[in-house]
Amino acid sequence: MMESVLYLLGFQLVGELLVSALSWPVPGPVMGMLLLFIVLCIRRSVPEQLNQQVPRLLTHLSLLFIPAGGALLVYQPLLRDYGWRLLLVLALTTIITLLVPAWALRYSLRLRQQRTQQ
Repeated sequence: MMESVLYLLGFQLVGELLVSALSWPVPGPVMGMLLLFIVLCIRRSVPEQLNQQVPRLLTHLSLLFIPAGGALLVYQPLLRDYGWRLLLVLALTTIITLLVPAWALRYSLRLRQQRTQQ
């Protein structure tokens, strides 16, 4: 278990260092997970230790929402003033995120159908 945690934290640290050194506007943990994904794709396999232990870690994923809940309490005045705007932006971006891939799929299926008819 400790090896898996160290493996994940190591990639997070590398991601943090990379983002900090290059001043990229990406969270370090996201960069670390991207690097882990790239390494696993290059290896074409998952280390046995990670394969066994990561599902156990995922059962405790809800603990990651505690900081978000704390942020809601800290930024309550800001949310009170701008909350409806935030909800509007979230709703619009969610709708756009759902519609654009649906449109792209429909378009690509139409192109594929045209190619098969020719």
